[in-house]
Amino acid sequence: MANTSDTVLVIGACGQLGSELTMELRKMYGDANVVAADISTPKQADLRDSGPFEKVDVLDTNVLAELASKYKFKQIYHLAAVLSATGEKNPKFAWKLNMDGLFNVLDLALEQKVERVYWPSSIAVFGPSTPRQNTPQQTVMDPNTVYGISKQAGERWCEYYFQKYGLDVRSLRYPGLIGYKALPGGGTTDYAVDIYHKAIEGENFECFLSENTYLPMMYMPDALKATLDLMHAPAESIKVRDSYNLSAMSFSPKEIAASIKKHIPEFEITYKPDSRQKIADSWPQSIDDSAAQQDWGWKPAFDLDAMTEDMLVNLKKMKQEQAV
Repeated sequence: MANTSDTVLVIGACGQLGSELTMELRKMYGDANVVAADISTPKQADLRDSGPFEKVDVLDTNVLAELASKYKFKQIYHLAAVLSATGEKNPKFAWKLNMDGLFNVLDLALEQKVERVYWPSSIAVFGPSTPRQNTPQQTVMDPNTVYGISKQAGERWCEYYFQKYGLDVRSLRYPGLIGYKALPGGGTTDYAVDIYHKAIEGENFECFLSENTYLPMMYMPDALKATLDLMHAPAESIKVRDSYNLSAMSFSPKEIAASIKKHIPEFEITYKPDSRQKIADSWPQSIDDSAAQQDWGWKPAFDLDAMTEDMLVNLKKMKQEQAV
């Protein structure tokens, strides 16, 4: 259960996950108790206006310390990261931000006696030698992107801080996340967000992956539910301290296009695989998340067609509101 007196910090609050998670946390803890923090100012009016916002570079330990002193955080959600496709363009910076940012948050949490820390991992921790079907919780991990390498290293450090210092760090290995409230952020699975925007605009879609590239995916409401369920589970229920596998559905670009065509028959898709195809080919096609189901009762609500219907309804509504 949420303790409504807790003060919560969300770092990376302007991102695809952060923008929606911040609003859900504000519903739970009260607007004033959830501090949104990001290196850039929020474009979303609800995020900007509903509660406190602080401009923060997660690499600046002085600013983090000042924030912690000012607000006395009980929980930190650390979401700031350079994603897979973007990270390949500047790998050393991606490593620096992803790793030093995590260390700064973990050390801050120890110094300030923060009760719980959330840090997201990803299916990018897996690699070409990982079993691609029903990928197990414990398996071979040989990531070949700087994003995946940083997430694998981060998982080890999170578990280390739990075992060595008793810090209550919790983590999920997200599949591709799909939502209508934020634009794609530079990930390999982001085609599955962009495709809905193109469909609503009446445009055809050129996909950067081949038609039968299966990847694990999840609709944002399920990702939010999983994150909050994990963070509010009793500590003794959390048996996995590196990161939990998480799953909802797996589909290909061809299948998502077919789902859209049930609502927009004239929609067309073409394929022009680029460098992201190689990244996708190294990732799992489906995920075994039985540990999450057993330990804290995880269960998704959305399949592909339910997600498509909800995405198109909400994007259409947003388009109409913008036109007014």
